[in-house]
Amino acid sequence: MARRRIVILGAAGRDFHNFNIYYREREEHEVVCFTATQIPGIDDKMYPPVLSGPLYPDGIPIKSENDLHKIIVDEKIDAAVFAYSDLSHEQVMQLGSRCLAAGADFEILCPENTQYVSNKPVIAVVAVRTGAGKSQTSRRVAEILKSMGKKVAAVRHPMPYGVLADQICQRFATLEDLVKHKCTIEEREEYEPHIDAGNIVFAGVDFGVILAEAEKEADVILWDGGNNDCSFYKPDLNICVADPHRPGHEMTYTPGEVNFQMADVIIINKVDTATWEGVDEVKGNAQMFNPKAIVIEADSPVTCDDPSLVKGKRVLVVEDGPTVTHGGMPYGAGIMAVNELDAAEIIDPRPFAVGSIKATYDKFPHMTDILPAMGYSDKQVAELQETINAADCDTVVIGTPIDIRRVIDIKPPKQSVRVRYSLSERTKPDLEEIIKGMKL
Repeated sequence: MARRRIVILGAAGRDFHNFNIYYREREEHEVVCFTATQIPGIDDKMYPPVLSGPLYPDGIPIKSENDLHKIIVDEKIDAAVFAYSDLSHEQVMQLGSRCLAAGADFEILCPENTQYVSNKPVIAVVAVRTGAGKSQTSRRVAEILKSMGKKVAAVRHPMPYGVLADQICQRFATLEDLVKHKCTIEEREEYEPHIDAGNIVFAGVDFGVILAEAEKEADVILWDGGNNDCSFYKPDLNICVADPHRPGHEMTYTPGEVNFQMADVIIINKVDTATWEGVDEVKGNAQMFNPKAIVIEADSPVTCDDPSLVKGKRVLVVEDGPTVTHGGMPYGAGIMAVNELDAAEIIDPRPFAVGSIKATYDKFPHMTDILPAMGYSDKQVAELQETINAADCDTVVIGTPIDIRRVIDIKPPKQSVRVRYSLSERTKPDLEEIIKGMKL
């Protein structure tokens, strides 16, 4: 019987995971290639033999999604499997239409078919959109678990932007580990806050191997998801963060709507800065489409290390890259802090952008008064630094989850200040009551 020829459409994360858990050992399927998008520099690589397994002794090529039609036709592909996150339903079906028109079935795997089962309790933090507030929610969950005397291992959604064969399983306990593993800015944004809080973080490419290692060290596994993807581990408690700044998106984005409908707990975050109309719309959708879920309203308070460096100053605002690029947000924590602190002017960074930073503005034209903290390679980090230092401003406001001054040298006379954000629940039961009620 001929093997069913598959192409997996991805962005160096869910695609590799789906292959590892669902396709790698199945002889009835033949994964011909992966396609890549969203993340620069991933296409034209190989998924290496050490990860692809005995059925794929030469590895599996990774090609650009731009060539999807040609790949389907030339390779006689039977099915294209969608495996990345934070696309609108319309975008997903536009991609599906391209596959169907080229002659391939269009498929999406069910979350339950792609979840490892742990022998330890698992709490998953997922979201309806990138930038909804998973990071501060995960930190809050870890804080509660540690107050209960539990040892926590945070497992991060994959960001394997380096040499894949070297990233099968990564463990981060110190800032030196970030240097050792040559982490990008995006990786640092997710790992550093956990490390600063004293948590162990695991990441990499093979989440079966990662789970086995995390289970050796932890009482509880904390899935700290990426974008709006579903958990790679079957959760005992599934927490979904919704964003009332983007009401309705919980019903119109993939796979965020899946998370919203599967959640045990829905956190409506950023209530302190959203409109009540937005909060009510999200709450109404929760009641209609997931009435079993516990709904928590929460604030996401923003603080600034030194407000005097913002008030009355001309400021450059650097925001979390994924949130303001494919997350589609025109602002983040940095802008929210600056607006509260009466800056004299928020400068437009676009005239100072160089190289791939300029190309990012061309790709995401909704960004105007913010600079996305892009850093997928050493070259891009250098271009981000050049853009920051060329900008005509008094103060650089760092609204990213990490202190980018650890990897970027901001030249005087510019000053810099950091903005931080957390999670504070307004309603009961809150996360502490829910987690303490679990059998851990």
